[in-house]
Amino acid sequence: MTLIRNTMLAAAAGLIAVTGVVAPASAQRDPAYAAARANGSVGEKMDGYLGVVGNATPALQRMVDDINIRRRAVYAEKAKENNATLEQYATTAGCQAIARTVPGEKYEAPDGSWQTRTDAPPQRLPACP
Repeated sequence: MTLIRNTMLAAAAGLIAVTGVVAPASAQRDPAYAAARANGSVGEKMDGYLGVVGNATPALQRMVDDINIRRRAVYAEKAKENNATLEQYATTAGCQAIARTVPGEKYEAPDGSWQTRTDAPPQRLPACP
């Protein structure tokens, strides 16, 4: 099972490398999103989606939900184009998003806990490319 999952993640990683798509670029330019990342209110999850760290205000939850809806749409489109499942594509996107975090940003570790990125590489799933 682990070998199959690793193979599927590797294939989806190749798709992301070719397409360059992980999350909608418009989300990255939103000042509220940038502020939430910087202050640790949100973080990248292993499943490829954005998560709220701690308590969410209604506005923060709406923003996260909106970004995740857009991410899911991109993942579904790209997965279909490349004969991958939505889960495969999203999980690989999560691996890549966590790898791209910078010191001070939050991310979900393999044990499900929220971690703050340091100068060291983030903790990721063993199957991550």
